[in-house]
Amino acid sequence: MTTRQWVGIALGLAGIAAAVMPRSFSGDSHPIGSTPGIGLSIRTHDALDTSAEGLIKREREFEGQWRDRPRDPAVAVRLADVLLRQARATVDSRPAGRALEVLNAALKEYPAHYDALRMTGAAYLSLHRFREALAVGRRTRDLRPADPWNYGLMGDAWIELGDYDEAFAAFDTMGTMRPGAPAYARAAYARELQGDLPGALQAMGMAAQATSSEDAEAQAWHAVQLGDLHLKLGQLDDAEREYRRAVHLYAGYPSAIGGQGRVKAARADWDGALATFLDQLKRTGTLDLAARVGDEYARRGRATDAERYYQLAEDLAGPDRVQTEATLALFLAERNRRLADAVTIAETVAATRRDIFTEDALAWSYYKVGRLDAAAAASQRALRTGTRDERIRLHAAQIRAARSDRVRRDLLAKPGLASSDPSR
Repeated sequence: MTTRQWVGIALGLAGIAAAVMPRSFSGDSHPIGSTPGIGLSIRTHDALDTSAEGLIKREREFEGQWRDRPRDPAVAVRLADVLLRQARATVDSRPAGRALEVLNAALKEYPAHYDALRMTGAAYLSLHRFREALAVGRRTRDLRPADPWNYGLMGDAWIELGDYDEAFAAFDTMGTMRPGAPAYARAAYARELQGDLPGALQAMGMAAQATSSEDAEAQAWHAVQLGDLHLKLGQLDDAEREYRRAVHLYAGYPSAIGGQGRVKAARADWDGALATFLDQLKRTGTLDLAARVGDEYARRGRATDAERYYQLAEDLAGPDRVQTEATLALFLAERNRRLADAVTIAETVAATRRDIFTEDALAWSYYKVGRLDAAAAASQRALRTGTRDERIRLHAAQIRAARSDRVRRDLLAKPGLASSDPSR
C-alpha cells in the first residue's frame, strides 16, 4: 500500500488520538536554515503542560530530579521529552544537545533501556544526525517490531537522507499499525513531497484534529504546518489565520511569527514584513530571518544594510565545515556570494544525503559557476518526487533555459550554420 492509498483509508479514522508528536522546523518552500522533514514523534506524558511557561517549569522540575537521580533512565526520558519540545518550539538545537547528553548518561548504566533508546533516536533527528537516528530506529524496531514509533523514526531519517521509497514504506507501516496524528502528519509531508498540496493539507488537518486540545505546543505546531500549506497554495487569509492561532496557543512561537512575516511579504506589505522579521530576529537568530531582512534591504537599494544582514546570516549558519544541510550553500548561490564555497558546501552535504532540497542547492550552486550539465543532472534529481516546490521548479526552468541557450550558441558557432539563423 502506498502512502497516498493509506491516507485515503485513514480519512475515516481521524478521530483516533495521537500517542506521539512529530517534530519539525518548517516554513515556506524549504526556508533557509530549516529542515523540511517531519522529524520524530516526541511522546507526551499525562498532565504535561506544554505551554511556553509549562515547558520551562517542567524542564526545571526534571532537571532537579536528574540531579537527585543521575543516570535514572525514566527521569532521562521525561527530561529529554521536554527538552526536545523546547528545541522544536524555540528553533534552538541546544536543548536537543542537552537531551542527548542526558540520554547517553542513562544508557551507559542501562544500555538496553527501550524508552531511552527511542528518545535517543529523536534527539539524533533534532540534531540532524540522521544516519545515527536510522541506526537507532533499526535497533529499536528489531527489539519491538510492533511499535509504530520505530517506523516513524526510520521514515523520518530516510526522508532527510533522500531515500524516499524506504521512507514512504515506513510511513505506510506506521499508519497501518496506528492511525493518528503522527502518522497523518508524516503522510501530509509525503503528499507534499509528491506534489499533492491539497492532499497534504487534508492529511495535516486530520493530524491537527487528532491532537489533544490540551497540548498547546503540539496544537501550535500543527497550526504552523497548516499555515505553511495554505501559504504555498496562495491562500493568504487561511495562512494568516493559522499562524495567528499558533501564536495564541503558544506565545511567541517562532515559526508562526515567521509565517506571519511571510504572509505580509506575499501581500507586498514590505514595511510590515521587515518589522516582523527584525523583531523575531532579536529573539531567534536564524540564517533564514537574517537573509529575509537582508533581501528586504537589498530590494530597497540599501546595500550596506543588506550586506550587514547577509554577513549575519553567514555567521549564524556557522563554519562551512560543520554544515549538515545545504541551506548555507543555497543562500550563497542565490545571492552570488562565495560561489566556489557554495559548490564545496553543497557537494560535501550531498555526499551524505541526497534529499531533493540538497539536490536543488547543489544544482543552483553548479548553475551559478557555469557547470550547466552538472546543474541539470542535480536539478533532475531534485524533481524526482514530483514536488511542486516553487524554488526547485524555478531553478530547474532557468537551468533548462541556460542549457538550451548554450546548445543554440554552440550550433551557431559551427561553420556554415550561422547563415541559417533566422534572427540574423
